[in-house]
Amino acid sequence: MADRTRRRLTAAERREKLLDAAGDVFAARGYHGASLEEIAQAAGVSKALIYEHFASKRELHGELIEHQAGEIFRRLQANAERDAPAEERLRGGLDGFFSFVEEHRGAWRAVFRDAADPEVAEHIAGVQAQAVGVIAALLAADPGLREEPDVDPAQRALYLEAYAQLLSGAMQALATWWHEHQDVPREEMVDRALEFCWLGLQRLSEGELLAPRGRR
Repeated sequence: MADRTRRRLTAAERREKLLDAAGDVFAARGYHGASLEEIAQAAGVSKALIYEHFASKRELHGELIEHQAGEIFRRLQANAERDAPAEERLRGGLDGFFSFVEEHRGAWRAVFRDAADPEVAEHIAGVQAQAVGVIAALLAADPGLREEPDVDPAQRALYLEAYAQLLSGAMQALATWWHEHQDVPREEMVDRALEFCWLGLQRLSEGELLAPRGRR
């Protein structure tokens, strides 16, 4: 007898299933190599059903990027709100980021393998800008960073944005490198990233700055 008790998926659950299938197909085939037919087959649905949720492959890809970025941002924010020393919060944020990459290697590859493609670059650039904003806000919570008397608030915000851009780009590159070196444990990735990020930030937080060229 057919299983009449099988529950029908809600629209939100169906959309989630489509995004999961799209992540796998985009990771394997790239943006241009993937087709909606393949995504539909991977999700076990018809191509027509995809169009009930997404107007085009580009829209589906864009939502996939935003969906994955949103999960990363939630993990970062959860660590930022912890009542813990700055180094511990940074370690937690890095571990949350690399945990996502480890749990969703295909999804991460799907997001960044076509980052230079004009059709998807706008979405990725938007997500990267969001990431820089989140990281800059986390750095701003450390009162020691660039709060010397001769730096006005606008200049401090610019400095923090520059640091955030460096951290975001470095961690993105490191996560991409990790895809080709999956034998490296996540704990090692977090330690190396923390050494790279925190040692410099700690010195800044303690007031140590490079002297301007004219004063060296």
